[in-house]
Amino acid sequence: MNSLSGTVIVTGAFSYTGQYIARRFLAKGGQVLTLTRRPDRPHALQGSVPAFPLDFSKPAELIKTLSQAEILVNTYWVRYNYPGSSFADAVANTKILLDCALKAGIRRLVHISVSKPENSNLAYFRGKWEVEKLIRASGLSHAILRPTITFGHEEVLINNIAWLLRHSPFFAVPGDGQYRLQPVYVEDLAELAFQQAGRDDNTTIDAAGPEIYTFVELLEFLKVVVGSRTILVRTPPELSLGLSRLGFILLQGFAHTQHGAQPGRQSRLQFALHILVSFAEQGAALRMADDDVLAKFRHHGGG
Repeated sequence: MNSLSGTVIVTGAFSYTGQYIARRFLAKGGQVLTLTRRPDRPHALQGSVPAFPLDFSKPAELIKTLSQAEILVNTYWVRYNYPGSSFADAVANTKILLDCALKAGIRRLVHISVSKPENSNLAYFRGKWEVEKLIRASGLSHAILRPTITFGHEEVLINNIAWLLRHSPFFAVPGDGQYRLQPVYVEDLAELAFQQAGRDDNTTIDAAGPEIYTFVELLEFLKVVVGSRTILVRTPPELSLGLSRLGFILLQGFAHTQHGAQPGRQSRLQFALHILVSFAEQGAALRMADDDVLAKFRHHGGG
């Protein structure tokens, strides 16, 4: 095991997960840089974390930036399968990043993946699995972290579900709702990334909190938190997804964030429900991480 030293580059340090990881390294006295597609984006970490362009069309510039660091924490991915920003593009871009990291002399890679990507039929997860295979073949010392549902103040999935539970008379549960979920607090994921950055063994770790909920149990918990009286209706997964799309139209693209109802959130909610429908279709049970790796699951009030 190596001691943690040297500069760290976090891709997307101004994003949801990336900012927590960057803050964890800063709190431990580390020097943090970021590669981001929007280096001038207003963010609280501007000034503390120097930002450089994440431009995959300019590998020489990527190598120059990466050469300033010993550790790369990669959170880069795309959320939606749009033309010009597809999951296939994200896989190809990550291959460029890995090649540049190797040429730049990066000592350690910590990569944020997703739980059980090899078991999914969804393009989002298949792309994540392709990236994992690229990392294992890259020759880089690496840790691949596989978070389950990550929650925190800026998180999308649980906050949007809580918003629906508060505002809808019924909630369509994909399948029987007995598939298991194991949420992980984003601060715990950041701590795990910090710990793994100081190691030199190649490893893949399931990052999950110690508490397991069935989806129905999670919904019942959120109902209590937000004071909801919505009725849970069990439906075939395909019907749940169809109802979710209809809901986007009826709600005119409004979904909950920590700042209240804002427009333009329908695609994020659709993505979240795609994930839940995938769980139902596959009967996926998210695995538990070692108790000594992650801190106790922290209940989030949901706003």
